[in-house]
Amino acid sequence: MRRRGTAVALGAALVGVTATGAAWSATPAAARTTAAVRTCAVSDLYLSMGTKEGAAGSLYWPIRFTNTSTTDCALRGYPGVSVLDSAHHRIGPAATHSGRTYGTVTLGPAHSASAVVRTTNGPVGGPCLRTGAYLQVYPPASRTAVLVPAPWTICSSTFQVGPVNVQGAF
Repeated sequence: MRRRGTAVALGAALVGVTATGAAWSATPAAARTTAAVRTCAVSDLYLSMGTKEGAAGSLYWPIRFTNTSTTDCALRGYPGVSVLDSAHHRIGPAATHSGRTYGTVTLGPAHSASAVVRTTNGPVGGPCLRTGAYLQVYPPASRTAVLVPAPWTICSSTFQVGPVNVQGAF
């Protein structure tokens, strides 16, 4: 019995020394690539609007998320978006998701990614609501919203948002 206990203890010690040696030989670059990048907080981001574009009866407008912090941070998924009037009352329903697949977007300091909102370009299949003064935007994984000045009109009961990405895709 004693020999078995000693052998187990020596085996465990050998595994521990081997694992420690492997950790000592890891390069700092390898250690950085395995570390998780933190999620962007609202305080890390500056939100602004890109350029509106119309195509095939739709109107698209990118919401830009710019990292204003001094470290990398990540965004993943869809932002929550609603249209507000000048008194900060919501106009119509919140945007639905476009259904596009997404991945994690890592933003370095001063880098940007976008999520595109879409409505119809006029009353194609129904009336338009009154024009809002702001978009209320909840970045992905955030419970805090940012108000972005943006005159936006929801038409034909169509209001969608795409995931945050760097390709400008809806």
